[in-house]
Amino acid sequence: MTQARRVAAGLAIIGRMKASHCEQLDIRGLRYNVRHWGAADAPAVFFLHGWMDSSATFQFLVDALAHDWHVIAPDWRGYGASEWLGRPYWFPDYYGDLDALLAHYSPDRPARIVGHSMGAAISSTYAGVRPERVAQLVMMDFLGLSTTNDTDAPGQLAGWLDNLRKEQPVRCYPDHDTFARRLQLANPRLSDARAAFLARNVSRTLADGRVTMAGDPWHKVASPVRYQAGDVMASWRGIRAPVLMLLADKGYVAERFADAPAEIERRLACFADMRRVTITESGHNLQHDQPEQVAAAIEGFLARD
Repeated sequence: MTQARRVAAGLAIIGRMKASHCEQLDIRGLRYNVRHWGAADAPAVFFLHGWMDSSATFQFLVDALAHDWHVIAPDWRGYGASEWLGRPYWFPDYYGDLDALLAHYSPDRPARIVGHSMGAAISSTYAGVRPERVAQLVMMDFLGLSTTNDTDAPGQLAGWLDNLRKEQPVRCYPDHDTFARRLQLANPRLSDARAAFLARNVSRTLADGRVTMAGDPWHKVASPVRYQAGDVMASWRGIRAPVLMLLADKGYVAERFADAPAEIERRLACFADMRRVTITESGHNLQHDQPEQVAAAIEGFLARD
């Protein structure tokens, strides 16, 4: 597809999209960008994006919703139009950011939350330690990371220390069309029109005109502390809200635990009130691949005011 045709396809799909607007606010000393779809007096639901992504990733899913909702979708710190640190990130800060965001937008009532990937990781752990703040939780293609070994810890810390001495490289593309093709290479299910939209809305244009993903490259530096699956599962056991687990049939959960189906069931058993739905013909980014399936499942689960 030529660049001109790709741009035209992107503009055509934009013409059919539900409009959003963004606001900037201070969250724990950082400038946060928060995207809104829908009327402010509609039932509120928070959409939380994943790693190396941003709030615009939910556009196709929002377009597929049949009912009126006030969708509140922040760009996490270091992503999209929120403030970038330019240094290593500490994952627990996201729990603090979510706590502050809910205090701002939903101070008097527990929130409906839809989290994809890292957004599901943050919101599910949070829901276990602040169960009174979450009314309903949708987890999109996330069931924790693989279990790590004690022997991994020294090397992980050493790698983190090594990275502190380096500039983190920014992967750039000459234009949005090239970036769109790269997105389709990573996810062949993306249509030309959707790839064109994402290339312009989950990216950042540099001063020289080149295009990069709208995520601080420091996010790609692995944590100095190894992942503790047991700690995460202990938090899940504290969730009181009903949970909708949306798993893509060709997503990361299916890939990560392909040889350990019993581990999937062990982790699912942590949730006291859980409904499981498989999204078919979908990779990890199910909000891109099958937004209609995802929207139907979410709206069949969420309770309206």
